[in-house]
Amino acid sequence: MSVTVVWAREPIPAQPSVFLAGPTPKDGEVASWRPKAVELIEAAWRRPDRLTVLTPESRGNLRAERYADQFAWENDARAAATAILFWIPRDLKTLPGFTTNVEFGHDVSTGRAVLGCPPECPNPERNRYLIHLARRYGVPVCDTLTDTIATALALVETRSVTVSRNSAR
Repeated sequence: MSVTVVWAREPIPAQPSVFLAGPTPKDGEVASWRPKAVELIEAAWRRPDRLTVLTPESRGNLRAERYADQFAWENDARAAATAILFWIPRDLKTLPGFTTNVEFGHDVSTGRAVLGCPPECPNPERNRYLIHLARRYGVPVCDTLTDTIATALALVETRSVTVSRNSAR
């Protein structure tokens, strides 16, 4: 039972993984939701194989020198992920999530997305469209981080079993 965190622009291993999609704080005054997500994932992951958590945040808060490098890594990481966990605690002042909206629209039909939208966030009405879109495509919708993580890990387990069966043929 082990979980490894892979930070932005680090090599992406080929193993079961969850990408943590959602708004990223742009200033040090706003706390990221991702450390809590990693903590919950580590507590919940019970399989014997290693799970990689892919985070678009940078190790040591060192931002990419070139935006194109960050953009490329995030797209490659979401494409490689077994599950894409979208957690959107929308706050138009501190965590607007405008890029997240585009990413969700891109990934909604992949069969690998899970959407989490807390109803107690500052601007929950701004998640309404994403929730409708998710339901239209059969994407699971959760309203707590714990449930969103459990749903994403269940998806990893299901997809990992399916991949194992298909490669054994």
